[in-house]
Amino acid sequence: MINNLIMNASLFNDFLTSANTLRVYDGDRLLFASTKDGLQPLMEYIAGIAPHQNDITIFDKIMGNAAALLLVKADCHRVYSPLASQLAINTLTDYNIECHFTEVVPYIQNREGQGMCPMEELSLNKTPEQFYQLLRHLGRND
Repeated sequence: MINNLIMNASLFNDFLTSANTLRVYDGDRLLFASTKDGLQPLMEYIAGIAPHQNDITIFDKIMGNAAALLLVKADCHRVYSPLASQLAINTLTDYNIECHFTEVVPYIQNREGQGMCPMEELSLNKTPEQFYQLLRHLGRND
């Protein structure tokens, strides 16, 4: 357990200094990485790889409730992020996903910083499957 924490802390530090916005590991094996913004990398990972892995750890630059719902769909076991919303923590806790965050805010703000992120708002009161299907139907990956 301690070796896993040390390994994950090292991987997290590498992630933070990279250009990646998302990295997905199965144990210590990198499965997926992306520099794209928003929810698009998670949607691509779910469509292409998930949930056929064993010990999924996800590193994401911003963990809002929308991303948290998608982590459930991706069968994630633990997540690391420098920024998370309390809404995301509530979802992750409900689905027993271990979480490690540097900073927690009440909700993820929109790009202008003038209110809630549209994806955070769209994700409210949705199950992981409902939210995933809604994004697919809307063709939204941001």
